[in-house]
Amino acid sequence: MEKNARATKKQRELLAFIDTFIKGNNYGPSYREIMRGLGYKSVSTVAVHVDGLIAAGFLRKRDNSARSIEVLGFGTQNEKPSEHEIWLKDTVSKRLKQETVTEEQAHILRQAMDILGVELSDTTQ
Repeated sequence: MEKNARATKKQRELLAFIDTFIKGNNYGPSYREIMRGLGYKSVSTVAVHVDGLIAAGFLRKRDNSARSIEVLGFGTQNEKPSEHEIWLKDTVSKRLKQETVTEEQAHILRQAMDILGVELSDTTQ
């Protein structure tokens, strides 16, 4: 896995689906099952996303057989946040607590953090 690799929200959603499927069935999902489960429009879309996660080191195929996908990590677990992430979380959290922030501004800040894959504490949600 890349040193500073972080899975995006969509990637974590796909990883969570695969992980849950494996835990429930003791084998990996087919691309078609992933497609249906996550509401994708085509199997090729699933293939592109899975290949990207394999390249990033979040997934592995044990061999070339079907249902051999393994989840290696989510890109957020057991990672120490960088100085930049700590600063960003602190800055956004302080801004959200200010009385002058409007609902629209708060919504935009939360969306931006979500896009970046940075989780805010429950007190700032």
